Amino acid sequence: MRIAIIDDDRLICDSLNIILGNEPDIDVVGIGGDGNDAVRLAAAERPDILLMDIQMPGRDGLSAAQEILACDPAARIVFLTTFSDDEYIVRALALGARGYLIKQDVGTIAPALRAVMSGQSVLEGEVLARVSHRGGAPVEASGAGRAASDPFACLTEREREVAELIAEGLDNREIAAAAYLGEGTVRNHISSILAKLHLKNRTQIAIAYWRR
Repeated sequence: MRIAIIDDDRLICDSLNIILGNEPDIDVVGIGGDGNDAVRLAAAERPDILLMDIQMPGRDGLSAAQEILACDPAARIVFLTTFSDDEYIVRALALGARGYLIKQDVGTIAPALRAVMSGQSVLEGEVLARVSHRGGAPVEASGAGRAASDPFACLTEREREVAELIAEGLDNREIAAAAYLGEGTVRNHISSILAKLHLKNRTQIAIAYWRR
């Protein structure tokens, strides 16, 4: 697979270049330092996977990913970041990213990239499911047990609407505006969704939504 690495920390780029370049099935075809470099490399090199930081000086990774995926919805983008941030994870999934990995877990990166190449989605090194890009209808990964029914069927129509907006990366204020609800009502709906689906946070709601 042909990989481009985008990170404003040159040491991280060089380290990943060495680590991934030593893998027999990985070829690093480009290195960049910000979102503009990512857009340029995506167009010039057309790598199989863009491995990209989120927070970078100048243009960030989410903005670059949005432009790249608008031009090529089939592009495979895997975010590699220092922190496991719920908001970033939801926004990354909503954009159509194929993965979200933590920099400290270097040993999980190559296996995660192979999973992405096989059509799967990964979160912090864990394979979630085999999914189509841009939030299309998911197909469970090989060996994974597919639920007999939609787990979201237990939600009210309003709760399903809120869950969908969460999966699209909206925060509570944006959900309230989009659904013509008060922010307090949105928080109540989210609490109800979490209770009914036995989930802990909005990130899990988004992941569950994309796995439907």
